[in-house]
Amino acid sequence: MTVGINTSELIANLKIRDHLLVAGVSEKLGGHDEGPNPHEILEAALAACTILTAKMYATRKGYKVKALHAEVNILSEGKDSKISREVKIEGDLTPDERARILEIMEKCPIHKLLESNITIETKLI
Repeated sequence: MTVGINTSELIANLKIRDHLLVAGVSEKLGGHDEGPNPHEILEAALAACTILTAKMYATRKGYKVKALHAEVNILSEGKDSKISREVKIEGDLTPDERARILEIMEKCPIHKLLESNITIETKLI
C-alpha cells in the first residue's frame, strides 16, 4: 500500500493494489470530510475482515447464510483502547452453526493482528 498527501489539504490518497481511496479528517479538525478518517478505516478493516472470513467459512461448510453484518467502534482514552464489535448473522442456521461462525469471526486476520503484540518500525527514506 502507498499513501501520499498533498501538503495543502488534509487528504491522504491511498493506493492499494489497483484501488484508489481517500482518507480525510472532519471539518472540526481542519479538513473537509472528503473521506473516512484513519480511525474509521481501521474500524472498517476489522468489520470487513470479520464478515469476509465468516462468509468464506460458511460457504465452504455449506451453511445457509443470507447476510452478515458487523459494526465496529474504537474507543480510545489515553494509552488505553477498546474495540467493540457487534455482529449479526442472518440465515437458516442451527445454534451450533451460528456459534461456529462467531468463533471463526474472532479468528479473522485483522482481529488476530490487533490482539497481538505489535511493534511499529518507522524509517525515514
